[in-house]
Amino acid sequence: MGSLFKVNIQQLDKIGSKKAEQFRKLGVDSVGELLRLYPRSYEDWSQPMTIREAAAAQKTCCISGTIESASQPAYIKNNMTLFKLNVTDGKDYMTVTLFNRAFLYQQLCQGGTFLFYGILRKTIMGYEMSAPQVEPAGKEIIRPIYPQTATLSSKQIENAVQQALKMLPEVLNDPIPDNILEEYELCPLDVALRNIHFPKDHEALASARKRVVFEELLVLQLGLGLRGSDRLLTHSYPIHTDYTEEFLTYLPYTPTGAQRRVMAQCIEDMKREGYPMNRLIQGDVGSGKTAVAAALCYTAAKNGLQCAFMVPTEILAEQHYQFLTELFSHTGLHIDLLTGSTRTAEKRRILTALECGLTDIVIGTHALLSDTVTFRQLGLVITDEQHRFGVSQRSALTAKGNYPHIAVMSATPIPRTLALMIFGDLDLSIIDEMPPGRQKTDTYLVSSDKRQRIYAFLKKHIDSGRQCYIVCPLVEQNDSELLSAEEYVENLQKTVLREYRIALLHGKMKGADKEEIMRRFAAGTIDILVSTTVIEVGVNVPNAAVMLIENAERFGLSQLHQLRGRVGRGRDKAYCIMVTDSENSATLERLKVMCSTNDGFIIADEDLRLRGPGDFFGTRQHGLPVLKSAKLSDMHSVEEARSAAHEILAADPDLSQKEHRPLLFELRRLFYSTESGKGIFGSA
Repeated sequence: MGSLFKVNIQQLDKIGSKKAEQFRKLGVDSVGELLRLYPRSYEDWSQPMTIREAAAAQKTCCISGTIESASQPAYIKNNMTLFKLNVTDGKDYMTVTLFNRAFLYQQLCQGGTFLFYGILRKTIMGYEMSAPQVEPAGKEIIRPIYPQTATLSSKQIENAVQQALKMLPEVLNDPIPDNILEEYELCPLDVALRNIHFPKDHEALASARKRVVFEELLVLQLGLGLRGSDRLLTHSYPIHTDYTEEFLTYLPYTPTGAQRRVMAQCIEDMKREGYPMNRLIQGDVGSGKTAVAAALCYTAAKNGLQCAFMVPTEILAEQHYQFLTELFSHTGLHIDLLTGSTRTAEKRRILTALECGLTDIVIGTHALLSDTVTFRQLGLVITDEQHRFGVSQRSALTAKGNYPHIAVMSATPIPRTLALMIFGDLDLSIIDEMPPGRQKTDTYLVSSDKRQRIYAFLKKHIDSGRQCYIVCPLVEQNDSELLSAEEYVENLQKTVLREYRIALLHGKMKGADKEEIMRRFAAGTIDILVSTTVIEVGVNVPNAAVMLIENAERFGLSQLHQLRGRVGRGRDKAYCIMVTDSENSATLERLKVMCSTNDGFIIADEDLRLRGPGDFFGTRQHGLPVLKSAKLSDMHSVEEARSAAHEILAADPDLSQKEHRPLLFELRRLFYSTESGKGIFGSA
């Protein structure tokens, strides 16, 4: 099979340079890649229905019928020609209408039995099928439908695949070892390839799908396993004394049991000889991740190590700096803040202090990644809101130390299985308990006809001294009927909320302008902040009490939960109002989940079930390759592949054995396009 990846697709008949360019847009340069271009769906021509069964089904289906008569062509508007056929299945009749298909009409009007694939409707005139696909009887197959381009049809791809399958050698180097095939009841690769493209029946298709999904997940798990195995070969800075209890005396409140548990897990990792801590700390909004990070920084600093705490925005860095400075004001620890806005003289002082080891903890933004930033002994790296940083950025910061301890924090709850996939090189800690006194944010789903009542509700809270967020999905108006954030603000300022201080925040603004708006909102000089999802993570404004989300159907549940997490951070009761005019039952079911729970992990599980993994927070930037067949929401297949990967790596940790070379080839193919894959796995 590997050799077919070296055969250019232009070796196939009727594929010249122009058509090859269209295949290239689908990621296909070779015959091997063509065979791995699986159908996106199928048309079932294998089990023709009767006319009456098809009418009852009310969906696209196949009917086998004999043509009894054909009308003369009729010419209608726009130079269109209409043809009508009278077709019977032996019991009932249907009228088949064709448009501009003179050549096909010439074939059909001679009579005979054909397969008609389309949607059959019952009207007052009888049964009718408009513009169906037509094939001669005997073509009762399950037909593959491939991803297409503007000038490359599924039928053309189908013809090319038929040629490619004839080039398969009699004996294939199957990437999956025989013992794994047998253990998980998987069909061999050649059988899977033939039946994934042209299945003999539904059972054969199911078997082929199971095989290709398992293989893709297996290769993914192996890649993540190899990517994470490097940490077992490195040196670190083991700490000798745990200062957690001393730290807790400075904390102005009692930590939750979950916070204590995660602190202990991290400290245990940091005390381990031989290799550093690599841990994902996952917790819902308001669960107390920052306090856990502070505890780790305190213990690391007291053991003589420098700590770098990287966050995505300047205002969040300032808030963390203020929190840690006040918390550690009597400890003797030296804390610095380094951002893009740090003045030149102050930046020069901080850089010198870091290099000399005078700074114990530095909190900063992407400015920490600058080549001018060097450490004397960087022993702990913490990244907050991890999904805002890519693999290379995390690596760039850790490279400033000799394999320091790493803690990445995420307030985006994701199911455990998905977390293990995306952060396969990290151990996982979950803060699954909220601090006492944290109030539930009441959440409501309403239609736009309640807008005047909504604005009255906002006025009530602003008049009592609170602030509000309004989130819109667009920045500028386009063909969509959705209100843009800019027009929305303009409308509010001229009409119903004109007496209040309103500001607009969106991702297209300059960084300094965004920071300034957020500072003003945090300082209370803005009453209503109208924003796009740029405020999904970041700033802490305890005075914000209401979150209004327009066109809520445009957002995923996990994103809605993150937006809701911007309110309810103070002592006052908080509210989230989602506005939608969608009448789609599935959409409304999804949104009602938000009204039933404030638990981010329950919401994430439901989001995964309803939507699939999608892009929870930009998985591409984490080095997770795009999957063509498998779905990470298929937990059973994920767990099976994970078990098989562990079994293989236990026997052959670097996949160097001859029987695993085909697996290594597939691993390189899958990961080569990712940020981390090129450096670790090399070229396919």
